[in-house]
Amino acid sequence: MPDMSGATHTPAAAQTTTFGNAGALRIVMMVVILGLLLAAPFFLYPIFVMKLLCFALFAAAFNLLLGYTGFLSFGHATFFGGASYFTAYTVKEWGVSPEIGILIGVVGAAALGLVMGLIAIRRQGIYFAMITLALSQMFFFYCVQSGWTKGEDGIQSVPRGHLFGLIDLSNTTNMYYFVLAVFLIGVAIIYRFVNSPFGMILKSIRENEQRTVSLGYAVDRYKLGAFVMSAALAGLAGGLKSLVFGFATLTDVTWQMSGEVILMTLLGGIGTMIGPVVGAGIIVTLQNELATSDFPVTIITGLVFMACVLLFRRGLVGEFYASRLGRKLGFRPEQ
Repeated sequence: MPDMSGATHTPAAAQTTTFGNAGALRIVMMVVILGLLLAAPFFLYPIFVMKLLCFALFAAAFNLLLGYTGFLSFGHATFFGGASYFTAYTVKEWGVSPEIGILIGVVGAAALGLVMGLIAIRRQGIYFAMITLALSQMFFFYCVQSGWTKGEDGIQSVPRGHLFGLIDLSNTTNMYYFVLAVFLIGVAIIYRFVNSPFGMILKSIRENEQRTVSLGYAVDRYKLGAFVMSAALAGLAGGLKSLVFGFATLTDVTWQMSGEVILMTLLGGIGTMIGPVVGAGIIVTLQNELATSDFPVTIITGLVFMACVLLFRRGLVGEFYASRLGRKLGFRPEQ
């Protein structure tokens, strides 16, 4: 009889080789990107890159909820801006160190996420989105009227302080590498969270919540856990941002900020690790380049959103993964 082993095993071997090539290529890309980030302050304006990293972490945190759990929140500015206020106030008024201030911001954002999540996760779809928007607006008006947030003036002149009492963060280079370290830690946490058994259950909830319930899982607890984790990581980005710029204002808690992070995630690619980072990079770069232009930035971002919806339904990274080149290289969206 003819040997059929080649016909049987070649496709599997080819698939293994393809995914092996993709894994090797991803490692090379990660090394290159890390090298570029380490060298960035010597070639680019450090404040711009720090802003980009803060918003990239914010978008990645939002994607944890939308991309891997399937819940669209219009209230993530509450966590980003709330942590910004908490960190700015405690560092300036209480005189705590920057790492403690950021930790307080993260805990505060997680607490806000717990309260908002307990109310919102009982609904799905548009009802979930509208509840998060309504609660976010309530927090916005609280910030407008509260004395400790300084109303429309915001908290200004926030000192960066000394990290662990040793490293002077008023030095821009020191601050940049601190922001980079926090960004990498945040992304690593998200990656580990998504690829854990907990993350697998979240994906099953996204795909078929009723079937997940039938398997005996307490779905509401998992949804709440994802909501709080997303809020805490968004708070990490917000607290970091307040130290980078030295202020916390109402801009951080407006519904427009929630809209921006949604745009960043959609533009880069929902359900991918690198997509929100790419989307944040594009939006922040556009805002920076058009800041001195007479042309309204909001019109440009609106046009970008329209182009994304019409031409790149999966986002830029998602479309690359689905393209012939992406499939040939073995890339595929995280499932």
